[in-house]
Amino acid sequence: MINLYRNGAIEEFITRYESRRAQTAGEVEARVAGIIADVRDRGDEALIEYARRFDGAELLPSTLAVPAAEMERAHAECDSTLLEVIREAIGNITRFHRKSIPRSWIDWEADGVVLGQRAIPLERVGLYVPGGRAAYPSSLIMAAAPAIAAGVSEIVVVTPCGADLQVNPVILATVYELGITRLFRVGGSQAIAALAFGTQSIPRVDKIAGPGNIYVAAAKKLLFGQCGIDMVAGPSEVLVVADESAEPAFVAADLLAQAEHDPLASSLLVTDSESLALAVQREVTGQYAALQRREILSRSLAEYGAILLSSGLDESVALANRLAPEHLGLHLRDPWSVLGRIRTAGAIFLGSWSPETVGDYWAGPNHILPTNGTGRFFSPLRTEDFFKFSSVISYSREALTRHADKIARFALAEGLDAHANAVTKRVQNDG
Repeated sequence: MINLYRNGAIEEFITRYESRRAQTAGEVEARVAGIIADVRDRGDEALIEYARRFDGAELLPSTLAVPAAEMERAHAECDSTLLEVIREAIGNITRFHRKSIPRSWIDWEADGVVLGQRAIPLERVGLYVPGGRAAYPSSLIMAAAPAIAAGVSEIVVVTPCGADLQVNPVILATVYELGITRLFRVGGSQAIAALAFGTQSIPRVDKIAGPGNIYVAAAKKLLFGQCGIDMVAGPSEVLVVADESAEPAFVAADLLAQAEHDPLASSLLVTDSESLALAVQREVTGQYAALQRREILSRSLAEYGAILLSSGLDESVALANRLAPEHLGLHLRDPWSVLGRIRTAGAIFLGSWSPETVGDYWAGPNHILPTNGTGRFFSPLRTEDFFKFSSVISYSREALTRHADKIARFALAEGLDAHANAVTKRVQNDG
């Protein structure tokens, strides 16, 4: 079910594991590029054609947008207990993201120099909500909450529909609960292109956020620059670092929780305890039998699941930093003593009572996280991602005169005499 690797076999597994990054991206980019160009050129007409081809949905220009009445009805019909859970989750996640709202600031220096920064919320953002194998209202909340906290003026949501043109009713109810009014039943790479370029029905946005499958990720990568994107994410990942104190049943449950997302999802355990490794193997097999998504689980664990038997905690931490997992669980006797050594992880879960599921739905930090090793340079989706920043610079006559020679010298060193002239002309003509 899940293989155990030790010594040299660990490196062989990691080489194969890391190779999927290039393979999965390169295989689809040419196809996605064609779809992007088609949506750019034909707009709604292309969206309708791809909905028919990929989803079996017979859309019309008039049915691309989900009417407000449909969202309101889904909200009214939603299970009241579930709706309360959704409402509380929105509150938790919004409160967390409000804590990191960036500020504008101005420094008035004594010599007539004024320097500062303006933090400006984006005008319009597009949020992608996956469909496919499952519905993800949690991802909608995670994308929307920081945008709302940031004060974004307009939020546009896209999500695929079924052949019956229906959008998942829990997603509809969640959109309504969030106060979002613009929702379109479009999915896949074509939805990303529609947001980036705009169509007759879907407005062009400044930035796109939200997770999706490999085609969505490829579209975001190719369209970066046409608009902003949050990150280029791949399949979901969890890596658990554990010692002999860990509870095998808890570790196995965390591995299985991640593996059920997608056949390409990865679930890794790194431990220096062989007895724990063997116990987790048994637990994975036992728990698997009682779960519903067994076909996905078996494929994911066979291809991208592994138990890596390290030589000690130092090697375990080194492997975690090297792999830069989306989710990192620290099932250790003293996880807080290790936290400062972790350099690359999207979200870190400390202790046996902090399952990754808590982060997915409830705690507050975002579950839209860097994957495929991109935690080396990407961060979780944040409130700051929905801001742009402008620098503010003001020099008085006296201040410019005081620094003019140095500024001009720097410009001339680069061979840019017109730059120097823009300073010296002011000083020479002063008075």
